[in-house]
Amino acid sequence: MRSRTTVELFQYWNDVRGNRDLPRRDEIQPGDIRSLLPNVFILQTEPAGGIYFRLAGTNICSLFGNELRHRQFSSLWRGDQQEDIGRIARQAIESCTPIVLAASGATAAGDWLDLEILMTPLASRDGKGDRVLGALSPLSGPMWLHMMPLQHLMLEQVQENSEVPEMLTRAGNTVIRLDTHRSPIRRAQHLPVFEGGRRN
Repeated sequence: MRSRTTVELFQYWNDVRGNRDLPRRDEIQPGDIRSLLPNVFILQTEPAGGIYFRLAGTNICSLFGNELRHRQFSSLWRGDQQEDIGRIARQAIESCTPIVLAASGATAAGDWLDLEILMTPLASRDGKGDRVLGALSPLSGPMWLHMMPLQHLMLEQVQENSEVPEMLTRAGNTVIRLDTHRSPIRRAQHLPVFEGGRRN
């Protein structure tokens, strides 16, 4: 984890869940993470299999120049990665496994922004996992940030276990495996690495 927002949100999620696999949505108190809210989002699953933004913080919406509520999460990503992104989010929920994505965002002018994305699973009141509490954080502050909207995101990798603090490994030893032939996954201890990379 490279972003303070990522670390603090994960710590909060971990504290709220206690000894359970995941906390319930109604246990998340916005006032407890007030300083993080501009970079926080919640995703929700749909019966048809889609995953959409239930809410998105102001900084996230500003990055894309649009309100993201009700928009499909996968629609933010490069076309050939959208199906895989949906699988990652769904399997994070189904496996009760928080994951950290290293990503980059591109503007229409060809500028790039490195980002870190945390996805932690949440349950509804009945205990069924159906949501994601996450954070999307820029890792730098170029002059054009929030003035030139991002056109799409590109997944670089799911970070190796050695790149995240000890508290993330405590979250569980589940390996997330993607059922895809286009995007090979190589195992890196507890977490997989998505073989992405920018295409010019």
